Amino acid sequence: MSKHHMVVLPEQGRPVKHQLKAWLRRNPQFFPPGTDANYGTSHRLRSGLEKMGWLLHIGSKEVLVIKPDETGSTSYATSLLDHSDDGEAEAPAPDITDENQSPEITFGLERDLQSALRTNIEQLEPGLSIVDGGRERTTEAGRLDILAEDRDGNLVVVELKSGRATSDVIAQTLSYMTAIAEEEARPVRGAIVAGEFTDRVISAARAVPNLDLFTYSYLFSFSPAA
Repeated sequence: MSKHHMVVLPEQGRPVKHQLKAWLRRNPQFFPPGTDANYGTSHRLRSGLEKMGWLLHIGSKEVLVIKPDETGSTSYATSLLDHSDDGEAEAPAPDITDENQSPEITFGLERDLQSALRTNIEQLEPGLSIVDGGRERTTEAGRLDILAEDRDGNLVVVELKSGRATSDVIAQTLSYMTAIAEEEARPVRGAIVAGEFTDRVISAARAVPNLDLFTYSYLFSFSPAA
């Protein structure tokens, strides 16, 4: 069974946990040299952070990567280490790009999904057209899977997730939307495409009027081999 990888940060004097890859995507300045939160493994990311002076604690259900505070100490997280293996804490939603789904598989599925949408973006919504020149656009918040425009002239940030999307995808997509809105000075919408969504994601999306969720499915075709 794979362990959940979490970063621990000092927030208002107490330790707070965040999913490792989701937090690194929102804070790319903390990427260990030579790593990438989108396609790197959690083992490589945690090793890189440990080399940068972060404390690594491996429990039975979680791997905690603890960021030193302003004084260089990690003692603020002692309470978490004392209880990390007692099973009382609520288990976080799994990171779908963790060891339970290899980065190569995730990368391939999302690339295939992106390729299918770029071939016919109107299957997502009639009237959409791609405006990123056929390649992922880079913003201050990160790389966009697809940037499109709807029939009303609004830009549409399309974020793709293979498998099940967890709650961090909302913040990630909103950060992309904000970056594009600031760069283009135009109205921006968001569209998240995934195999399925957690109830938390669905509830959170309802509070964002310009954000839509879409699920995808596979269609197989067969032909004689000879």
